[in-house]
Amino acid sequence: MKRAYSVSNMDTATFRVMELDGVWQEALGQPELSGSWMIYGMPKNGKTSMAMCLCAYLASKGYRVAYNSVEEGLSLSLQAAVRRYFGSTARNFVVIDKESVEEMRERLSRRNSAQVVVVDSVQFLGLTFSEYKSLKEQFPHKLFIYISHVSGQQPDGKVACKIWRDCNVYMRVEGFRGFPVGRYGGGATIDADPVRAQEYWGNR
Repeated sequence: MKRAYSVSNMDTATFRVMELDGVWQEALGQPELSGSWMIYGMPKNGKTSMAMCLCAYLASKGYRVAYNSVEEGLSLSLQAAVRRYFGSTARNFVVIDKESVEEMRERLSRRNSAQVVVVDSVQFLGLTFSEYKSLKEQFPHKLFIYISHVSGQQPDGKVACKIWRDCNVYMRVEGFRGFPVGRYGGGATIDADPVRAQEYWGNR
């Protein structure tokens, strides 16, 4: 039988809250370092740029971040994105070349493994919803950020849609601008590339 929590238990419970500030706090609030987020949008609208921008910020705050490039692998465009947001060196950040779900489990089981894991993308990893739930249960103190393609206005495919609905935070990206929705406050838009976002949105 699962444990039942009284109001007093709930009031005194503590959680691992991420220490965000500035524009990221305005966008995402004060989220837990656990569970799952999703970044989704149409091709060539800045999903990878937004993810890299977020990774660079979290790494600068001291969080260990791993970016599983399932879709592109180690590519010229990914190299350019890393250089744009990190420069030539980066602390607390690694790119992983096309790691499978089981390989992710093995890596994340190691001591001092990443606290934040970005998966690019849900569709190319071939993740099942059972595997998604199992990862959350096995690693309750890690944050998984999934990048997803879209079909219409929603993430593409049944699994991606289920993950989207379960996420604590999700962010639709259009024209290099993120529109976040989450359970921790925030909600302000954020630009992964202010110049390209201004070119796309203008005065809209």
